[in-house]
Amino acid sequence: MATPSQPISVTGRYSHWFLLVASIFIACLIASNIIAVKLINMFGLVLPAAIIIFPISYIFGDVLTEVYGYRQARRVIWLGFFCNLIVVIAIWIGQILPAASFWNGQAAYERILGYTPRLLGASFLAYLVGEFANSFVLAKMKMATHGRWLWARTIGSTLVGQGLDSLVFMTLSFIGTIPLSVLSGAIVVQWLSKSAYEAIATPLTYGAVNFLKKREEIDVFDRDTRFNPFLLGE
Repeated sequence: MATPSQPISVTGRYSHWFLLVASIFIACLIASNIIAVKLINMFGLVLPAAIIIFPISYIFGDVLTEVYGYRQARRVIWLGFFCNLIVVIAIWIGQILPAASFWNGQAAYERILGYTPRLLGASFLAYLVGEFANSFVLAKMKMATHGRWLWARTIGSTLVGQGLDSLVFMTLSFIGTIPLSVLSGAIVVQWLSKSAYEAIATPLTYGAVNFLKKREEIDVFDRDTRFNPFLLGE
C-alpha cells in the first residue's frame, strides 16, 4: 500500500483514476452552478435544480479524501474553485460583448446565465467552506475510527459540509430580502435534502471507494497532514 507521502502513484504521476474522479467532481460543481437558476418542485418542496447534481460533487469529494487523502482533496477543491471562476468570467464576458443585430436572446442569456455579485460571492464562499469542512471531518473521522465505518464518515462529513454550505450561501444571498423564518426553513430544507441524497447514495460511494483502493493500492491516513486549506504546496 502507498504511504501518505506517495498518494498517487509510484511514478510520481497522477493516475488516470484520480484524474477521472477529480474531473467528475469539477464537472458536477460547474454544472450545478449553471442549472441552479431553475427552481423545481420535488415532493412539494421548492428546490434549485442543482439538487440533482450538486450532492454528487460531495460524494466524489468524499471519495477523493477517503482514498487519496486530504492533501490531494485540497488541491482538487482549489482546482474546482478556479475552474468555476474561469467559467463565470467567460459567461460574464459573453454577456457584455455586443450582440449581433439579428440575435434576440440577450435578455434570456442574462436571465439564465447572469450572476449578481452577491449571489456569486455567496456561492464561492459557501463552496470553499462546505467542501473543506467536508474533507476535514472525513479525514479526521477516518483516523478516529481507524478506517472503519465508512458510512458514518461519509454521512457525518456531509451533514457538516452541506450544513455549512447551505447556511453560508442562503444567509449571504437572501438575508435582509426575505423573512428570517422563511430563510431558516429554506436552509434546513436544502441541508436535509442534500444530506439525504448522499445517504441514499452510500452504496455507490462504498463501491467507488473499494474499487479505487484496490486498483490504486492505496488507502491514505492523514496522520501527518497539516489541515490548513491554503497549504497547496504540501
